[in-house]
Amino acid sequence: MTIPARKLSALALLGAVLVGCGGGAAGPAAHGGATTSAKPTGTASAGSAPSGSASPGTPGVAPSAKAGAPPAPGHEAAPARKAPPTLAPAAGGLTPVYTHRAKSTEKVVALTFDADMTADQGPRAAGGEHFDNPQLIATLRRLKVDATVFMTGRWAEQYPDQARSIGNDARFEIANHSFSHYAFANPCYGLPTVARPDMAADVQRAFDAFRDAGATNVVPYFRFPGGCYDDEARRALAPAGVTAVQWDVVSGDAFAKDADAVAEQVLSGVRPGSLVVMHCTRSAAPVTEQAIRRIVPELRARGYRFVKVSELMSR
Repeated sequence: MTIPARKLSALALLGAVLVGCGGGAAGPAAHGGATTSAKPTGTASAGSAPSGSASPGTPGVAPSAKAGAPPAPGHEAAPARKAPPTLAPAAGGLTPVYTHRAKSTEKVVALTFDADMTADQGPRAAGGEHFDNPQLIATLRRLKVDATVFMTGRWAEQYPDQARSIGNDARFEIANHSFSHYAFANPCYGLPTVARPDMAADVQRAFDAFRDAGATNVVPYFRFPGGCYDDEARRALAPAGVTAVQWDVVSGDAFAKDADAVAEQVLSGVRPGSLVVMHCTRSAAPVTEQAIRRIVPELRARGYRFVKVSELMSR
């Protein structure tokens, strides 16, 4: 029996946050304050890229950034890209928030995967805990699924080869999930909190980590750790020039043991224009790859096409 969405999303987030695997469900402000109907600008000018960017839409990737390694056989080299769309700032100059493509009739869905690792989890990684999930990425490639990976800067530092591989594959784009994976609003399920004056710098530090890893397909989107934010956080992030991206479908994959339950949760929630949150962390979401092997063919059988957030936002 599938756990009701409301209970599952709350349980998933609470468990996820305890090991730094956030993004399972939104905090109190994440839905009521969402800005989903604002028209994308079609360029990054509405939310300018952080300083040091090579061009709009590639935050933190300076012209001197080291070149990414050629894609491995079977991977798709990222072509030259137009600047990804962003939303115009909300009233009062607040960072805009996007959760799904509103009033969409086209059967498109964006699968997103949070690559979570908090700033203080290095000892756990050194002890053998896996915050990555190479098999999941390989399965997405094999199934030819476009997706967006919301990556923490600490994850990119821990797994630079994987960050570079993901960030130079045309199937994927890397978005920002903060450097530290600390909360941007308090309370937030026990996460440490980033000080307001440090929020924009924390986001920029993540973009710098992507650049240092050699990732080039980086988009100016940001996901709040734990899904928690308020207007003060949105105001503090304004200098970062990002569009905040949340979701409308919770997969419930954090700490799940039953891949079919995760798949059912996604399949029952997806609507045209949906944006699904999942995880790319073996230790905290061990059945995600197995669930994807069911989700993808069943949604395709229903006529759905998988797109990255940048394409969903442009429609």
